[in-house]
Amino acid sequence: MGWWQRITGGRGDQQAALPLYDAVVARARQPHWYLAGHVPDTLDGRFDMVAAVLSMVLLRLEAEPAGATPTAQLTERFIEDMDAQVRQIGFGDLVVGKHVGRMMGMLGGRLGAYRDGLAGTADMDAALVRNLYRGEAPPAEAVAHVRDGLAALRRALDEVSIDAMMRGELP
Repeated sequence: MGWWQRITGGRGDQQAALPLYDAVVARARQPHWYLAGHVPDTLDGRFDMVAAVLSMVLLRLEAEPAGATPTAQLTERFIEDMDAQVRQIGFGDLVVGKHVGRMMGMLGGRLGAYRDGLAGTADMDAALVRNLYRGEAPPAEAVAHVRDGLAALRRALDEVSIDAMMRGELP
């Protein structure tokens, strides 16, 4: 049992969100993000891209009254995956929770920044440079590729039911 299951008492049903989470990860691993978008193909870059795509899905879910349970399940699935990834890297039990907690904080920060960027209340390009490129701006066309791709994904998600999303059906 992972640290998150110990905290929640194993109450979450993150397995219900596994198809959706797998689809998020598959979308985040599409080569165009790393080639045309210049996202670093590193451990940090892959985390940041998963967090960006996951943010688009979470923003879609939060727009629905019925989205609270899928949001919790998807978030728990993300936590379990990050827990496993940190352990695979070689971190021990004493620091896993701290690292995963930090990752959750990073996801929360990105979620807010991307929400504001998509709403036009903040500069989406600046949010991407800060969060996806960790402050090192690539060429403007690379940022535009990622910005436009994420915005298109977010808009397309409005046409997908929560049930379809939970089955892993992303546009």
